[in-house]
Amino acid sequence: MIGRNVWDGVVSAAADHGVSVTADTARPLRGGSINAAWRVNSNAGTLFVKFNDAGRHDMFVAEAAGLAELAQANAVRVPDVICTGAVAKKSFLLLEFIELQAGRNTAARRLGSALASLHACQAKEFGWNRDNTIGTTTQINTPDKDWVSFFWRRRLAYQLDLARSAGARRLADLGVRLNERMPLFFSGVTVTPALLHGDLWGGNWASCDDQPVIFDPAVYYGDPESDIAMTSLFGGFPPAFYDAYRAQRPDQPGGEQRRELYRLYHVLNHFNLFGGGYAAQAERMIKALLKE
Repeated sequence: MIGRNVWDGVVSAAADHGVSVTADTARPLRGGSINAAWRVNSNAGTLFVKFNDAGRHDMFVAEAAGLAELAQANAVRVPDVICTGAVAKKSFLLLEFIELQAGRNTAARRLGSALASLHACQAKEFGWNRDNTIGTTTQINTPDKDWVSFFWRRRLAYQLDLARSAGARRLADLGVRLNERMPLFFSGVTVTPALLHGDLWGGNWASCDDQPVIFDPAVYYGDPESDIAMTSLFGGFPPAFYDAYRAQRPDQPGGEQRRELYRLYHVLNHFNLFGGGYAAQAERMIKALLKE
């Protein structure tokens, strides 16, 4: 339950941004596994509020910055950010509320085209100007001009170190062997830093009036194929999405092997978040990659 003093903090923070929130209209929503979610009325329309512990405030600040980065690209719709804040042992992120429906083929096709446009937004280095989170795991975005170095050090090695600390020594030792083979996966391929959603699984997109909407990002600049890799985990996307995306950004040689490498990052993260069978899945993936 969210106490009245917390809602008073939300009302005050929103007022500082010219929005009048009517806290008495707040209603809880179902479906979130990390944050508590509510909807509330305001003079700017219905708003969406996510709550977590006060120690998660930086996570919300980074998410708000990521949504702003995606919005600035003007490629695909994201929720407008009102503000973030922390009060009475709670942190919050106040966003535009969008009536979402499950994405159908029309929206999926439009998302494929929109994502290709998003990936056309480029930077000079891989990474981003701040760290953020993937789930609740810290995602290190310290910039690097070399993609192979960045992906190994900031993504795989970081997750493998967490796995080792959690007792998965065999998994971590096996994973380290990948470092020697990493350049082979990128032989003959040039990777340019592209703006990524960063956590684009099936639960982080939907549609509104057949227009795609993406949310809950883990933004950074990296290989566009890492976004595509994530879409095939945890349910996948409709064929229309891939057809539209590939019409603008055709697959490069060795793409499937690299996408498996990128999926490994997310499977490792799921082990570090949830444990269980993800360690065995990651081991199988690494062994298969080492045979490539």
